[in-house]
Amino acid sequence: MNATRVSRRAFLGGAAASGAFILGTRLVPVSVFSADVAAQAAWEPGVYLAILPDGLVQIVAHRSEMGTGIRTSLPLVVADELDADWSKVKVVQAIGDKKYGSQNTDGSCSIRDFHEAMRVAGASARTMLEQAAAKQWNVPVAEVAVRSHAVVHEKSGKSAGFGELVATARTLPVPDAKSLRFKKPEDYRYVGKPVPVVDLDPIVKGTATYGIDVERPGMVFATIARPPVLGSTLAGVDDAAARATAGVKDVVKLPHATPPYGFKALGGVAVVGDSTWAAIKGREALKVHWGASPNSSFDSATFKKSLMDVVRTPGRVVRDQGDAEKALAGAANVHEATYYTPMLAHAPMEPPMAVAEVKDGKAEVWTCTQNPQAVQDTVAEALGIKAEDVTCHVTLLGGGFGRKSKPDYCAEAALLARQVGKPVKVVWTREDDLQFDYFHAPAAMYMKAAVDASGLPTSLLARTAFPPIGSTFDEKEQYGGFQVGMGFSDIPYRIANLRVENNPSPSPVRIGWMRSVAHIHHAFAVQSFTDELAAAAKADRVQYLLKLIGEPRVIDLAAEGVKGARPNPKHPFDTARLRRVIELVAEKSGWANKPATAGRALGIAAHYSFLSYIATVVEVEVNARGQVKIPTVHVAVDPGLVISPDRVKAQFEGAAVFGTSIAMLSEITATGGRIDQQNISTYVLARQVEAPRETHVHIVPSTAAPAGVGEPGVPPMAPAIANAIFAATGKRLRELPIRRVSNS
Repeated sequence: MNATRVSRRAFLGGAAASGAFILGTRLVPVSVFSADVAAQAAWEPGVYLAILPDGLVQIVAHRSEMGTGIRTSLPLVVADELDADWSKVKVVQAIGDKKYGSQNTDGSCSIRDFHEAMRVAGASARTMLEQAAAKQWNVPVAEVAVRSHAVVHEKSGKSAGFGELVATARTLPVPDAKSLRFKKPEDYRYVGKPVPVVDLDPIVKGTATYGIDVERPGMVFATIARPPVLGSTLAGVDDAAARATAGVKDVVKLPHATPPYGFKALGGVAVVGDSTWAAIKGREALKVHWGASPNSSFDSATFKKSLMDVVRTPGRVVRDQGDAEKALAGAANVHEATYYTPMLAHAPMEPPMAVAEVKDGKAEVWTCTQNPQAVQDTVAEALGIKAEDVTCHVTLLGGGFGRKSKPDYCAEAALLARQVGKPVKVVWTREDDLQFDYFHAPAAMYMKAAVDASGLPTSLLARTAFPPIGSTFDEKEQYGGFQVGMGFSDIPYRIANLRVENNPSPSPVRIGWMRSVAHIHHAFAVQSFTDELAAAAKADRVQYLLKLIGEPRVIDLAAEGVKGARPNPKHPFDTARLRRVIELVAEKSGWANKPATAGRALGIAAHYSFLSYIATVVEVEVNARGQVKIPTVHVAVDPGLVISPDRVKAQFEGAAVFGTSIAMLSEITATGGRIDQQNISTYVLARQVEAPRETHVHIVPSTAAPAGVGEPGVPPMAPAIANAIFAATGKRLRELPIRRVSNS
């Protein structure tokens, strides 16, 4: 989840190669750009940008496009600082290469981590074009300026297009980064403005290339019978019927994965055919026998009870401010509650898939991945070759939500391609996707507060337990690590005595990050418990929230007893911004003018995640049969500087649906170590009838450093829904999904 920054020095370093002018160390091969770049002696002032002699600007998109618009947003920043004509810009998808810095499109950090690098790219090229024009015209550089894809000298009326200046620009020294002149926000042409995504036309026409669309000459297709219980081994297989199936070419055994599982291929038996259908039918004909596993006793109901029991016992202290235990022991008025959220699957519209070719000790992979560098590393490890001998081509993604940054499916394709000697496309069915996911962990949270006469807490004890992501990479890990800091140890309330603990949990399945990660369960517990305290105090929920947060301040988590907390000067935790989104969403939703009535009410939740501030108000209708409808959702968002407002709104509209699924419908269960859910008929997602009818997104104008937007809209949804249901019915819901509780 950590991003590798690209330094300005590395960004602008270079050498010449292949006839192209390179400013700084060649951090990007000419082959990344169009084939004519080298022939035309393009000017490449850094890893993300090339300008051709015909004036075409090529900008590398080094992150993966899965509906967020990032293939458009990052290049827009470059184009704006360059003052390029967007119609003369071509966006080129990068292959996997560590020279770009982190390419892991996860953690809502693409804009956050690369906004400055993109600005530097555009401003550097603009500065050098201006210097080139001044040199050609023999005029002071202060008298020339870039204006819409050209450099102009107003005094003489001279003008030159970008392409005309390439030859001179590539002979100039690189300007010092500190000397760069950046645009003022009021001069932006694209940033903060509505600009269609670059992939809109092919997506609408159906010509865009997703992972499933990749074809290679001589390609065969494969599906895999994987161990149904994590850790079970292949005891035997009868493949006679499979080999006799029409279209089946071969049956191949894959090596069994051992812990730590990381991104390894799980192993099993692969059926290779001349079509996906043949491979699927051949797999159905297999008779596979599996050995025992230490996880064969995993039962989700029993596991749930163990989590809820353990959080009622002392855990590892991760935040200790004041003396919560002493204050609770002497309190006359104590409120406590335990919350539970189930295991979840990613379930992107497009399941995982990959095409691999292996020959001459090198591998080439085409795939829908969020992290092409992880593909390189994973495939290299599986084949026993160097990462630099693996080329990863990134297609569009039909959704990801974190699943496609875990390239086990790429390792499968590479192993099979080496064994059969042909390009192999491994396709996961929806059943595969749900049965063999890196699941979002089930979690239990225990909250206990002592309150004063006004109903405000004077002491708070909070515990959380869940199988940690770390267990996927270290089978002995049972504590949450960084995940505890996702909406739990960083509770922003001004409470004198605050203690946060983390209890251990084993991991009987592969655990992975999913959209908004541990914020899902922590926001549900903290914001539901906040609503419970407000209800006990008979207080207005909005005003109670604001009182709990207290007067505006910048929170120093280290000073407030959070172990391992470090300051973030670029993104300080500012409660004034959290208060602002609460006030804004209350205003826009008409909170003060919509008192609860029988069966209809509003609920609110506010949460800080991925350095963004979000407050959500959900309106619910509950009929006599306990069925819940969501007429409206209002979301107030402060993510700092916004590059693409339409994409930001789309992310929060999607998060409202995603969050509704989590709150109302979705749950993964297991019996005897096997996942019970086979398809979306049993792993239920919000359809049109369950999804919010209207979602209104209100963006706070800001010049603060940009923060995340892909994930922060999800966490407040479940508690806001649960709080609204309580206001409408008086029924307090402490477990998800709500459909199961409300129908009991």
